Amino acid sequence: MERLFDGERFQRIVHLAAQAGVRHSIENPHVYVQSNVTGFLHILEGCRRQKIEHLVYASTSSVYGANTQMPFSERQNVDHPLTLYAATKKANELMAHSYSSLYGLPTTGLRFFTVYGPWGRPDMALFLFTRKILAGQPIDVFNAGHHQRDFTYVDDIVKGVIAALDHVAMPDRTWNSAAPDPSASSAPYRIYNIGNQRPIPLLRYIEVLERCLGRKAEKNFMPLQPGDVPDTCADVEALARDVGYRPTTQIEEGVSRFVEWYLGYYGR
Repeated sequence: MERLFDGERFQRIVHLAAQAGVRHSIENPHVYVQSNVTGFLHILEGCRRQKIEHLVYASTSSVYGANTQMPFSERQNVDHPLTLYAATKKANELMAHSYSSLYGLPTTGLRFFTVYGPWGRPDMALFLFTRKILAGQPIDVFNAGHHQRDFTYVDDIVKGVIAALDHVAMPDRTWNSAAPDPSASSAPYRIYNIGNQRPIPLLRYIEVLERCLGRKAEKNFMPLQPGDVPDTCADVEALARDVGYRPTTQIEEGVSRFVEWYLGYYGR
């Protein structure tokens, strides 16, 4: 990493690399700390040494943990993570703040909400459902399908990330240390939600996928998994105010684009 920073002389950095996923972190905790905590430290150190103009990094909606107040706001407390994955991402936010405070490094953390679309992670629900429906296999539907998720199409996420990168974090001159706002700071530090702000029931999501595939799914209803939360919903007004972020992709369009890509890439 030192050679990379020394050789490339970056101006600004978008850091999206991580060991992701809630369930895998329960089975492989050491991997998450190595990648998400130690790995992020290497990024911060490179930014400090090279005096990077702005670091934008991926956090997650999972940091809201046991909180059930909807919609999730960056001003809410996130001190009750339900998985180690969420804890490592909260740690990233705290580590970023320390570097913003100590070294004046501008940092912006983006809490992603259930990103989906072409080239997505194979362990995510849309991938798993599509593969099993096409294979004629039953799909596992957790919490008996009563989940609601703020499914956010990848193109909307990309637009938000780029807009955030161009909006360099600045100290909040109105920040009050006696009543601290967790989303801002007297240092050049910001936290934003980046989501769709329109939660979709999981069964509706599956229904749209069935229509796009032209096949019905055989559903195996399961209980809520450890570490999962029943619902997510992002308040994105802060990101909309500061960088003009507004997601535009409806679930029908996004799932259709994914299915078109999947069939073209896998040939079935």
